[in-house]
Amino acid sequence: MEDKPLAYRMSPLTLDEYAGQEHIIGKGKMLRRMIEADRLSSIILFGPPGVGKTALARVIANTTKSRFEQLNAVTAGVSDIKKIVGDASNPLLSEGRKTVLFIDEIHRFNKLQQDALLPYVEDGTVVLIGATTENPFFEVNKALVSRSTVCQLKPLESKDIVKVLKNALSDKERGFGSMDVKISEETLLKIAETSNGDARSALNSIELAVITTPPSSDGSITITDEVMKECIQTKTVLFDKDGEYHYDNISAMIKSMRGSDPDAAILYLARALAAGEDIEFLARRIMICAAEDVGMANPNALLVAVAAHECARSVGMPEARIPLAEACIIVASSPKSNAAYLAIDKALDDATNTDTGVVPMHLRNAPAKGMEELGYSVGYKYPHDFPGHVTKQQYMTDKTLGKKYYEPTDIGYERKIIEYLDYVKKMTGQEE
Repeated sequence: MEDKPLAYRMSPLTLDEYAGQEHIIGKGKMLRRMIEADRLSSIILFGPPGVGKTALARVIANTTKSRFEQLNAVTAGVSDIKKIVGDASNPLLSEGRKTVLFIDEIHRFNKLQQDALLPYVEDGTVVLIGATTENPFFEVNKALVSRSTVCQLKPLESKDIVKVLKNALSDKERGFGSMDVKISEETLLKIAETSNGDARSALNSIELAVITTPPSSDGSITITDEVMKECIQTKTVLFDKDGEYHYDNISAMIKSMRGSDPDAAILYLARALAAGEDIEFLARRIMICAAEDVGMANPNALLVAVAAHECARSVGMPEARIPLAEACIIVASSPKSNAAYLAIDKALDDATNTDTGVVPMHLRNAPAKGMEELGYSVGYKYPHDFPGHVTKQQYMTDKTLGKKYYEPTDIGYERKIIEYLDYVKKMTGQEE
């Protein structure tokens, strides 16, 4: 054990040692009751790295009376599954006990491997415990998911990580309890906050600090904020630009812009940039939000977003963060209207699913000689020839007369649009 990393050595052995995840293993919670009663059914644990998925599997291994087998989906094959299933089916080898099979990174199992496992999960030959950093509803065989209880593990809170660190510093057998390590409560809290909910990251950092800090004359090792800064180069970013957190983060950024919270929007933009997100992807999402959610309430927001896209693409990072931030804040701080978005979708629905008729003859061009004799362009009134540059004439097709697609709100610039459209009605005698 001395050669193992601190994070491995400090893996909890019992439920009482386990930190966090009270929503699934707190007193009286379903999973805890299943473990304590040794009445496990198949479960899939998913969540970001370092939140205790493998640790929970080890706790189950130490608590349950079942046989415990472990595979890693990266290295295991169908033959490994068949061997474990064969042993589980043999009363002599299984000793009449239920077999719990823990598969780490189960999302990396291909379809053939998952299909090979399915019948034995279904008939209860093995109880499956799968662990994954990916959303199992997307990455794991739907039949396996439907036969399992899916438990989502959340990033640990700072208080939970402080508890883990204190245990590591006080445990004489597995941690640094036999050494005189001095560290303040404030420094422990900073380590916890920097780890962003990842206990493994926090333990790795403090292990590096302890083993690389020379002891003082009295044999004690003092860990200061300055020491920890050297051992934690950058804060862990809880974000994966290729996985679920990519989609969660961009969804939160868009919804924050839509919800007119510039502080939240800029935070999610910063998280994406810190994780190395494609700046053109971010710029495109801001442009879409400007068009869809701000719309005609502030048409200039889309101009700023488009300009930010061009600027970011031209200058690249790190300067690209500035125009992207400007566009993000403009969109989040603008009045909102989705009237244009609703208008085009409503019109598209009609154009796709109904007969919207033909273009009126007076609105058609007559570019070739003889077309006017057939009625093309005949009767068209040029609006600039009339007072107010508007005049009454039919623009809708005969089959869509009276249809209303664009319904402006009374927010932002759309107030002026309502005033102008009312003016048009007055000038053309269409007032109700």
